[in-house]
Amino acid sequence: MQLGMIGLGRMGSNMVRRLMKAGHQCAVYDLSDAPVKQLVGQGALGGASVDDFKKLLQAPRAVWVMVPSGDATETMVRKLIDTLEKGDTIIDGGNSFYKDDVRRSKLAAEKGIDYVDAGTSGGVWGFERGYCLMIGGPKDTVQRLDPIFNALAPGESGIAPSPGRDGKSTADRGYLHCGPSGAGHFAKMVHNGIEYGLMQAYAEGFDILKNKNSDKLDPDLRYDINLADLAETWRRGSVIGSWLLDLTAMALVEDPELKGYTGWVEDSGEGRWTIEAAIEEAVPAEVLAASLFARFRSRQEHTYAEKMLSAMRKGFGGHVEHIPKT
Repeated sequence: MQLGMIGLGRMGSNMVRRLMKAGHQCAVYDLSDAPVKQLVGQGALGGASVDDFKKLLQAPRAVWVMVPSGDATETMVRKLIDTLEKGDTIIDGGNSFYKDDVRRSKLAAEKGIDYVDAGTSGGVWGFERGYCLMIGGPKDTVQRLDPIFNALAPGESGIAPSPGRDGKSTADRGYLHCGPSGAGHFAKMVHNGIEYGLMQAYAEGFDILKNKNSDKLDPDLRYDINLADLAETWRRGSVIGSWLLDLTAMALVEDPELKGYTGWVEDSGEGRWTIEAAIEEAVPAEVLAASLFARFRSRQEHTYAEKMLSAMRKGFGGHVEHIPKT
């Protein structure tokens, strides 16, 4: 199948490589020439402009937008609505706000263009591990694009279906059509809200472990536990094992004191939106709210826990600390 990809950052480029490895043809475009040239050298078709990029795709076209959420996505989607034709499809794979998807889908529909929102999780490891996909949009369109989603997703990955499942749903391969426009990004938004809470729990736990060797404690109650070894131990058979714990263990091997991190922790928007949704629905979300506020606090005072959060964010998403100049 053929797919166009706009936005060739860490995830966009690797998604193209994964699709080409699975036998799909990809056309690519980015504001920067360098990643376009690199992927063309690996077998992709490269466009020098959006109009040029469009000519590389056969109708009905499918164009995946993988640019930063917010103004960049809004500008590109509107450009595509003006450029593409009836029967074509726009797929927003970034971290857009789900209410924006609902609005954009209506704008696209006025021109007969389908709009699909694809919440995408996998970070910088997605090329090897695959991408967990939460998809919203018209059912027929999502089904037509199934070969693309199937190629990007992890597949069974050696994980057997949960007891009682027959393994026939796409969920068992790591992707799911969640519902109409906005449903995919809504699911991804909550996913990231949960991620905040999980990361905060790990970070606080390791902070407690580290400070158990404080000289403020009774000498008989001090423990100097090797945190890298403990994380590695927990990876094997523990009920709290997870990919986030895997990344934590890796970070502690590389930098046990996490001296390479200040502890300034950004929030990319989804955590805030999750709390807003909880308020709209009158759903108590104490842990998720607290984890968001902890990130706000990290910009005023930095603890070992905040450094751990930064290390995990770098581990799964390649996020680096961006500290505003004062």
